[in-house]
Amino acid sequence: MSQHAYPRLLIAGVSSGVGKTTFTLGLCRALMRRGFDVSVFKCGPDYLDPGHHRVASRRPVHNLDSWLMGEAALRSAFLRNARQISLIEGVMGLFDGASPTALSGSSAEIARILQANVVLVCDASGMARSVAALAHGFASFEPSVSVRALICNRIGSTSHLELLRRACPVPPVLGGMIEQPDLTFPERHLGLHAARELDLESRIEAWADQVEAQCDVQALIDLAHAVPALDALQPVAQAEKTRRCRIGLAEDDAFHFYYDENLRLLERAGAELVRFSPLRDHTLPACDGLYFGGGYPELHAATLAENSTMLAEIRAFAHAGKPIYGECGGLMYLSRTINSQGTGHAMLGLIDGDILMTERLQALGYVEVETTQPTLLGPPGTRFRGHQFRYSRFDSAPQTGRYNVARVRTGSVEPEGYGANNVLGSYVHAHWASNPAIPEAFVTSCVKARDAL
Repeated sequence: MSQHAYPRLLIAGVSSGVGKTTFTLGLCRALMRRGFDVSVFKCGPDYLDPGHHRVASRRPVHNLDSWLMGEAALRSAFLRNARQISLIEGVMGLFDGASPTALSGSSAEIARILQANVVLVCDASGMARSVAALAHGFASFEPSVSVRALICNRIGSTSHLELLRRACPVPPVLGGMIEQPDLTFPERHLGLHAARELDLESRIEAWADQVEAQCDVQALIDLAHAVPALDALQPVAQAEKTRRCRIGLAEDDAFHFYYDENLRLLERAGAELVRFSPLRDHTLPACDGLYFGGGYPELHAATLAENSTMLAEIRAFAHAGKPIYGECGGLMYLSRTINSQGTGHAMLGLIDGDILMTERLQALGYVEVETTQPTLLGPPGTRFRGHQFRYSRFDSAPQTGRYNVARVRTGSVEPEGYGANNVLGSYVHAHWASNPAIPEAFVTSCVKARDAL
């Protein structure tokens, strides 16, 4: 098997909120200014940061999650999509993941799997020599993880940065960014605002200017190249894809949380993905199944409810027996109503229950799912992994559910997976690399329903 260099850096934080996304975006654009073709990846299950990375890099962005995907699928996704230089943005702190005592699901585990050098980002406001103790602790904590440099964010001045460089020679401080409140990214209940809602270009260019002025970009390039070669993927003869069905993919400001790997697996199984907007369109495209991802339907509930012709088309699609699958925001749209701050908006009513938006987080973390009934995703006993992050709850008469959902951190198991026959909705954002039989089953369900008409 041949090997290739695959220059790469994993940009990790000492914790969430230290500015690793702004540094990643700025470094990406700074590298592009130098003529590099840059690929950006995001550790963990996050949907929002990849949208920002996509704007900065001007190319698709892929999630890497060792717990959701497994090591082989993770390596494959990286090798398929790596370019001249790859930037891999971490999640939370470097060692935070699915386990409090092991690397499982952490950015550190991904750095180990891909043998990537780690650039550690910290909040250095109000800090001087203590930065050396922090860097030494992270660099020595896990021998299999190579922490090779430090980026100090929220510095007060260039003289503050020089002080930090002198305080911490190993691993070296390769730069830092001065806090600029007018350039920060706005947040809300699920994290950053979606990239599609913001004018990101000016912010990204401004962060790139800071990286150029205050970071040693050449040293970072050298560090990206100072990694072991990786085994390249074996070339596979590409037979012409046989299109077995067409699946309508909801994509607009209300629905846009999708793992690119899930969409690739659907296409590999024979699906042609046809994008449409439940917000703007009034008719469905010609298709054999529908897929509603997550997003922010609660922010657009009035517009969704007012689009009566689209609601009628989707209801008729369901009543014809064609498969419909919804995740999180998709479940909300499939329900009877979305209720927020005392106002309710009628949705599709294909699942017997109502959505109530709350002030408090209702679920966060990894889950393991086992189906208890036949679904469009496969027979009873089908297993897969996913993630939940929501501020809403599903209110209905007691239902058995079609899933058993086990929360990984607590071990608690609860019924979930709502709807009957050809309609399925769930709060779980599934990653189908954990079970590639699922997209195959979804496509087969679409084909069978079409052929039965």
